[in-house]
Amino acid sequence: MPQLTATTLGRTAASLGTGLLAGAIGTVMHRSIRPWGLVLCLALVLAVALTTRAWAGWPAYVAASVGVLVAVQVLSSEGPGGDVLVPAGDGWGWAWVIGAVVALGSVALVPRRWVEDTPPDAP
Repeated sequence: MPQLTATTLGRTAASLGTGLLAGAIGTVMHRSIRPWGLVLCLALVLAVALTTRAWAGWPAYVAASVGVLVAVQVLSSEGPGGDVLVPAGDGWGWAWVIGAVVALGSVALVPRRWVEDTPPDAP
């Protein structure tokens, strides 16, 4: 298990911010140019999750995932003026929400050797 150091905490906090940013951008832009806006936003979430897991391990990955999910949840709710970024019953909105969860979950299943920078054993 990795040590909990100041570097790990800093990277985890940065990953949370990156996840919040990716979730906010995706929630706003997933309907922009159909279907490519959705595809690019899901690719952004996948890239952020994979990058944070490779950069600082599980704590950063969990923080980025929480950031994405919080941003999607908050921005999907009704705003003070009654406006909604992800309308209920809209297929594109459901594809964004479920696709983001699937993208985050798929990174959890990636083998460790894909995200660790350890040299192969020398013969």
